[in-house]
Amino acid sequence: MKNVGTPPPAPVVGNAAAAEGQSPQHGAAAHGDGRTRHTVARLLLERGPITAAAVADELGLSPTAVRRHLDVLVAEGEAYTREASSRGRRGRGRPAKLFLLTEVGRARFGHAYDDLAVAALRFIAEHEGEQAVREFADRRMAALVANHREVLAATASPAERAEVLADALTREGYAASTRSVASGEQLCQHHCPVAHVAADFPQLCEAETAAFAEVLGTHVQRLATIANGDAACTTHVPTARLADPGGDTRGSAQTPAGPLPKGQQITAPIPDGGESV
Repeated sequence: MKNVGTPPPAPVVGNAAAAEGQSPQHGAAAHGDGRTRHTVARLLLERGPITAAAVADELGLSPTAVRRHLDVLVAEGEAYTREASSRGRRGRGRPAKLFLLTEVGRARFGHAYDDLAVAALRFIAEHEGEQAVREFADRRMAALVANHREVLAATASPAERAEVLADALTREGYAASTRSVASGEQLCQHHCPVAHVAADFPQLCEAETAAFAEVLGTHVQRLATIANGDAACTTHVPTARLADPGGDTRGSAQTPAGPLPKGQQITAPIPDGGESV
């Protein structure tokens, strides 16, 4: 597989401490640190802005230990600091430093964005009809590929264009890559930011597939989707002379042997978890 962008690292199977070359005691200590840091972050979420001293008092930890955890949160972009207001401060010296979570830090506690998106799309479907949901999905994909349309149009071959699209999708948060197969390329998206929503509204996946066909200038075949429980969203891009990206690519796929009749399947190796459609 030709990696494009930086897909998420594979999880370590088995004893994580041993895999890292650490002793079990070191691994246990790291796990304990992780739990304590999560507790510190939660206190910042619930009580922030808050000083390190106040965190230490609340959790019964030493100020040194708390500052170490806070420094890690700041270094990893999960927290930031600001100076306390001078009003009401007594004595001399530098003002106390207050700690707050960033949006990245808040994300570790989860959001209800998926639930909100599903509720919004259900409302649209109930009041405006399924076609309105489809139009929303189409507009979303049009906006996503708009910034990459020029570089895609300047790429000649299907394989190169699939790689360019994978790179563009990676920059949009999809951790995409390509792999060569006998009959073309497979575009693999190892992450889908809207997978939970797409499980209820397959129009999102359908609009994505149609957008891929349009920007690639050829018929494509969706083999698997994360929303359907597969390991990755996999799209087959047949080896072909590309049509005009702005032209109508619906109904047939251009191949060296000529156009395929509408509805004819393209046989291609299916990745683990994939499923031919």
